[in-house]
Amino acid sequence: MKIETRRFLLRDFEAEDWPAFEAYHADPRSAEFYGEAQSHPDHARELFELFSRWAGEEPRCNYQLAIVRRDAGQTLIGCCGLRRDEPASPATELGIELAPDYWGRYRYAVEVMVALAEFGFTGLELREIYGGTVSANSRIARLAESLGARAVVRPAPEWMAARGWQQVEWQIGREQWRERLTSGDMSASGSR
Repeated sequence: MKIETRRFLLRDFEAEDWPAFEAYHADPRSAEFYGEAQSHPDHARELFELFSRWAGEEPRCNYQLAIVRRDAGQTLIGCCGLRRDEPASPATELGIELAPDYWGRYRYAVEVMVALAEFGFTGLELREIYGGTVSANSRIARLAESLGARAVVRPAPEWMAARGWQQVEWQIGREQWRERLTSGDMSASGSR
């Protein structure tokens, strides 16, 4: 599985990606908005193995892909994915995780998110894409807003509420996405 953008290759994980994946998950900044379950030391290994299993599933429900820079020797800078419970589901969850050293840099997340949304709406014929975050994660809020997604506040799990946060789910439908593309607000290359 491969999706190419101007600067990135989104592809299935390879064994050689493990050291970089482990390193950025060990960075304390990576756990900033996670609960205790996602912060334990074995979590990165469990995720890496899960992503490999998903790549071999038939039919495939989940596309969790490595984000590598095309101009830097396939340097892993994070991961992204479209995840759903059933192959025929018309809606899927989109997620992006960049290594902390790449946060806020040159619209990386926008370029990746646009490519994933285009794959989801065109390649997988989805009707809706959604994602979730905590109310304190302003970077994701700005990213979702830049794509024209609407935000819905949901009841927060206990660990979020204990920190004074709410759970925010953003959603965008295929027609809303198409309107955004045809109006020139977004392009498939990730530039506005």
